Amino acid sequence: MKKLETWPWDPAEHLETEEDMAAYLEAALEDGDPALVAAALGDIARAKGMTQIARDTGLGRESLYKALSPEGNPEFATVLKVLRALGLRLHATVKP
Repeated sequence: MKKLETWPWDPAEHLETEEDMAAYLEAALEDGDPALVAAALGDIARAKGMTQIARDTGLGRESLYKALSPEGNPEFATVLKVLRALGLRLHATVKP
C-alpha cells in the first residue's frame, strides 16, 4: 500500500476577508462548543495579526495565544475585546 503524505492545514491562511472571518466565527458559534469558538477566534486573530490584536486589546500576545487556543478558557471580557479589535460583533437571534 502506498504511503499517504499529508500537510498541516492552518485555517488562518484561508481567512482573507472580513466576510470569511465572520462566516468562520458564525459556524463555530452555531456548533456551540466553547473551545471551538475560542479556537476560531484565535485563528481569526492570527489571520489578522496577533501582535496587532494584542496592541488593540491591551492584552499580552502570549496570553492571547493561550486564551484563544482549543485548550484556552478566555473570560467573556477578553472575547469581547478580541471581537472589537477584529471588527466583529456578536448578534442574538431567536432560535428557529
